[in-house]
Amino acid sequence: MARYHESVCRLCRREAMKLFLKGDRCFTNKCAIERRNFPPGQHGKRRSKILGYGIQLREKQKLKRFYGLLEGQFRLTFEKAERMRGVTGENLLSLLERRLDNVVHRLGFAASRQQARQLVRHGHVTVNGRKVDVPSFVVGPGSVVAIKEKSRTNPGVVAAVDSAKGRGVPEWLDLAASEFKGTVKALPRREDVSLQVNEKLIVELYSK
Repeated sequence: MARYHESVCRLCRREAMKLFLKGDRCFTNKCAIERRNFPPGQHGKRRSKILGYGIQLREKQKLKRFYGLLEGQFRLTFEKAERMRGVTGENLLSLLERRLDNVVHRLGFAASRQQARQLVRHGHVTVNGRKVDVPSFVVGPGSVVAIKEKSRTNPGVVAAVDSAKGRGVPEWLDLAASEFKGTVKALPRREDVSLQVNEKLIVELYSK
């Protein structure tokens, strides 16, 4: 499957905000935003005013990169959100938050969504006791997401769990850290999304 192969720090610099794409590094002064808070490229320091379509595009790119999706994946998720009842923008955020790779990351079993995606693809994660190796799998209320017993000594998982201690998890999730599992208590609300994004502009962009 196609994926982004370049430096992810460039993405944070392009959006002028932390997207937390490199795990623990994002919480230190080594973060690219802390060291070079301007867009990448030779003209990066020449900030130009963004208007209209450009603002809508930046909001979409920001959200897409935060959750680690390619354009086609993001478009399919948006179309699914459109078909659901309720507000399209909030439906979109709910679907993205409930992706299995994001839930694994939110529970603290992976330092980043990229690492969480790898754990899922390699079969280290179960949902309701069954192995699920599809990162885009959307969990629902009552779902129990866990790390397989044989995988709980994985160095990456152990390091991520230790690093995540004290950060907490969103209110819509319930973590049992000692058992390496978490339960989806309810659907995520708009205020549960940590990224500062205007989803209405994304809906406007796709409605053109």
